[in-house]
Amino acid sequence: MNFSRNLALWVIIALLIFALFNLFQSSNQQMDQSSVPFSDFIQAVEEGNVQDVVIQDNTITGTYRDGRKFHSYAPNDPNLIGTLRDQGVKITAVPKDESVSLFSILISWFPMLLLIGVWIFFMRQMQGGGGKAMGFGKSKARQLTEKQGRVTFDDVAGIEEAKAELEEVVEFLKDPSKFQRLGGKIPKGCLLVGPPGTGKTLLARAVAGEANVPFFTISGSDFVEMFVGVGASRVRDMFEQGKKNAPCIIFIDEIDAVGRHRGAGLGGGNDEREQTLNQLLVEMDGFSDNEGVILVAATNRPDVLDPALLRPGRFDRQVVVPNPDINGREMILKVHMKKVPLGPDVDPHVIARGTPGFSGADLANLVNEAALLAARRNKRLVTMSEFEDAKDKVMMGSERKSMVMSEDEKKLTAFHEAGHALCAIHMEASDPIHKATIIPRGRALGMVMRLPEADRVSLSVEKLRADLVVAFGGRVAEELVFGPDKVTTGASNDIKQATNMAKHMVMEWGMSEKLGPIAYSENEQEVFLGHSVTQTQNNSEETAKTIDSEVRAIIEVAYKKAEEILSKYRDQLDIIGNGLIEYETLSGDEIRDLLDGNPPNRGGTSGPKEGGRRSSIPTAGHKKDASDGSGQEPEPQPGE
Repeated sequence: MNFSRNLALWVIIALLIFALFNLFQSSNQQMDQSSVPFSDFIQAVEEGNVQDVVIQDNTITGTYRDGRKFHSYAPNDPNLIGTLRDQGVKITAVPKDESVSLFSILISWFPMLLLIGVWIFFMRQMQGGGGKAMGFGKSKARQLTEKQGRVTFDDVAGIEEAKAELEEVVEFLKDPSKFQRLGGKIPKGCLLVGPPGTGKTLLARAVAGEANVPFFTISGSDFVEMFVGVGASRVRDMFEQGKKNAPCIIFIDEIDAVGRHRGAGLGGGNDEREQTLNQLLVEMDGFSDNEGVILVAATNRPDVLDPALLRPGRFDRQVVVPNPDINGREMILKVHMKKVPLGPDVDPHVIARGTPGFSGADLANLVNEAALLAARRNKRLVTMSEFEDAKDKVMMGSERKSMVMSEDEKKLTAFHEAGHALCAIHMEASDPIHKATIIPRGRALGMVMRLPEADRVSLSVEKLRADLVVAFGGRVAEELVFGPDKVTTGASNDIKQATNMAKHMVMEWGMSEKLGPIAYSENEQEVFLGHSVTQTQNNSEETAKTIDSEVRAIIEVAYKKAEEILSKYRDQLDIIGNGLIEYETLSGDEIRDLLDGNPPNRGGTSGPKEGGRRSSIPTAGHKKDASDGSGQEPEPQPGE
């Protein structure tokens, strides 16, 4: 639309210039054709060829006897009137015109006006944010209307607790007097906190949609510019817009871009970002009254926000928007599946159980990937097979079908993954196996995926030790089957993950008998956290040695346990390894069928029969890395 308007403006300017050019050209040509020298005019008068003249100042216009028009410029000739009377020429005298025509003014000023108009036009184009020249301080908040798609709580699923907390805000926006009669005040700000992709922005839009009030949205980075004072000016303008449309909701996405802890930056902290934050603090709870304007902000880093921003009177409440549980995942899948033609075998509950730890955005991506797979396979419906393949692609990476492995490498990878799988089967605290494969995916040559049977919010010592045993199952299987000299670098990622897990157990989770429940943190640089920038804890040399010995002891116990299991069940290791060589991919049920002496059912499965939520800690020892040991999974976090 803007391009069409600009194009039309330039076309009009071009037409005006062309018309004026033609006008001047025609007038000049007409002047050149009818203008005669004064000497020729006198000669024509003396010969009797002039019928009448009109004299105005020194300009003479007239008509020849044959009807032709002419004009000439006469000098101050005192004999001119007498000559005309002697020849019988009709004389008309017109007084001098002292007024200046508007057309002549326009012609004289037209070039300057044109330059000024072009300059203003380009200035407006450069000032796209404010829409006016010198509009730097105008707010960039955009108002969303029902034309752009109204969102209500019916469109938000899987975060019922967060929706319940925000229903009070909706009721206040619908009927403020209900709360004001009893002296209650609605919170001025609601901070939505949660991991990326959990639906914080969608939830804020749903609040505005339910209350049917104006909804302004802006990003935290839109406040800060290179010009001093622009951010504070935009904050003031944003609240002015809100007061004009009150009651309304102003949503600030990624507020940590402007709301970071003050006093921790370079240059004494007196920068543009801090001025913007100070203005925001004043507008939220200062002397000015912003009644009816509710500020909703979203961030996935609440720890870096300034404490003054989180105190009562500003962001009074923090609404946690976590990753959904199994029921929430099922509800989110049903919302996204409404737009996809599904096959009769698709069961959202089974998919929800097999997608642990997924956020709302992950589930939307899963449904989209399944639809794309079905389209590439020329199917009219999206079946469970597409959802299973899409889930494997999202969780384990794309298959690298172009990668050619030698028979020796394929056999080594198969027994490596068989070692992981067999340890997982014989460790009771381990999660059940969902799938084992030796098809390269991502950076891994092979992979064993395990899924827990139920949602998990904490980890026990028994579970952590079982994961350590499974982690070393691949390395032990290589050594046991091929000998110590044939051990490869494929277990580098397993060793790294196991070492990190053992360090967390000793230094952070208090799971060491010698060191006890004490946190022995290493030197850490924590910017904007609390009231200190750097938090450093130096352990003594004796303590460091004890930590190293305890970590080593935990790893050695797990390594010996893996050797014990694989040596005891060597025949089962061969069965699983040979099965992976033959079939390349086996599900958990198919592995159990092989161990029971039955051929695997290759008819396909509709999903894992066990499994719920993927562990928030990476499942240790589940893949053979193709690189030199650089892992691709996050380190375990305490308390997860």
